[in-house]
Amino acid sequence: EARKYLDNARPTGLALSPRIEITPSRELYSHGRDSLQNQYLNISPRPTLTVPGYDNLAYREPQCLSPASSNSSTSWHSENYSPWASPLLLDVRNKRGTFLVRDSESTKGAYCLSLLDHDSTRGLNVKHYKIRNLDNGGFYITSRTPFDTLQQLVAHYRRQADGLCHVLTDICPIPDPQTKGLAKDAWEISRDSLELNVKLGQGYFGEVWMGMWNGTTPVAIKTLKPGTMSPEAFLQEAQVMKKLRHEKLVMLYAVVSEEPIYIVTEYMSQGSLLDFVKAPHGKMLRLPQLVDMASQIASGMAYVEKMNFVHRDLRAANVLVGDNLICKVADFGLARLIEDNEYTARQGAKFPIKWTAPEAALFGCFTIKSDVWSFGVLLTEVVTKGRVPYPGMVNREVMDQVERGYRMPCPADCPESLHDLMLTCWRKDPEERPTFEYLQCFLEDYFTCVEPQYQPGEIL
Repeated sequence: EARKYLDNARPTGLALSPRIEITPSRELYSHGRDSLQNQYLNISPRPTLTVPGYDNLAYREPQCLSPASSNSSTSWHSENYSPWASPLLLDVRNKRGTFLVRDSESTKGAYCLSLLDHDSTRGLNVKHYKIRNLDNGGFYITSRTPFDTLQQLVAHYRRQADGLCHVLTDICPIPDPQTKGLAKDAWEISRDSLELNVKLGQGYFGEVWMGMWNGTTPVAIKTLKPGTMSPEAFLQEAQVMKKLRHEKLVMLYAVVSEEPIYIVTEYMSQGSLLDFVKAPHGKMLRLPQLVDMASQIASGMAYVEKMNFVHRDLRAANVLVGDNLICKVADFGLARLIEDNEYTARQGAKFPIKWTAPEAALFGCFTIKSDVWSFGVLLTEVVTKGRVPYPGMVNREVMDQVERGYRMPCPADCPESLHDLMLTCWRKDPEERPTFEYLQCFLEDYFTCVEPQYQPGEIL
């Protein structure tokens, strides 16, 4: 239904595109991995574009394609467009090959080339290529073609594609920010700028909608019931959440902090991981695909770990799936703010006790290690295609049994090595549980180092 709405809402300039989506380049780089900081700017002016926190945006012409000092009016380095890289490239006025270069957030001193592509299957999509650094100071996308400077790299790929999806054509237009008159945080937007179009789901504390921002940008909108959390506390938490930028975390675009609170994020076309694996197409997935999806989640959580943040509610329902089995962690940090008595009591019906580590459920001690416990439970959801953990047990029974040392047995068709990994996540002593960095590496190398002789079974 959401895809149908997008098709109907598509501007007429996209007549050749069967759908709008962002397609990650799995072999090189994935959507959203880096903040949009270093940018090439368009040479010719374009009509204005609206971005939350900016008004009457114009495009400026750079004097040269090179980094400028931070106080230069021609600098192509900016931190203001992190959430808007792909929407900027997907502007219907851009043609295939439109590009920008930006700083890598995950690798200090590295860059990323973002390139607009089009094909008959996926329509308009954005591919991202990591620009790596040479020890001598040069740059390359493929090691066989190194360059001394970024300018030489760009000039080369403007002459020929040489392995890219398309030759570089136009520089992506970037708007100038408004520098005065911003009474609120630039991430705060007007409720009137959002359209709630297709209801995607609902829970105890609110609803999730597919919608449009300013009539142009597809977004996901989480609406929270009044009283769910303090607007002041939420806004404070959002200040932290918006700094978390990783390819495997759902990107926070903007917020409406007055009740009812709206949280605006990137739109993930396939919905929650829980619903995805329970659906007919999810039932067709086999272990390699499922392990890859789990490794993506571990990658996002490894970044959360590195940033000294805690999720508090990691489960399949809070992971979203996009096209090409891309998985991203969502709703990080929100659980701490919920003020509902049935939730804060930690034994109430609304509290996700089956995913919660004992020290967190009993004493409220939430750490990244309690997230690791939750990840182990999430793994059971993935390999069982959405089965509720601890089948046949109620919450109180789960707490009692886990305290006595009970751990879920190995699911059907699941390799013992993967179940052993789950058991390490469920160690009683939090310090004995693995790091997410370890979990990511284990899962990424699983079929190379752990199960090289894997053969598909009836279920997995």
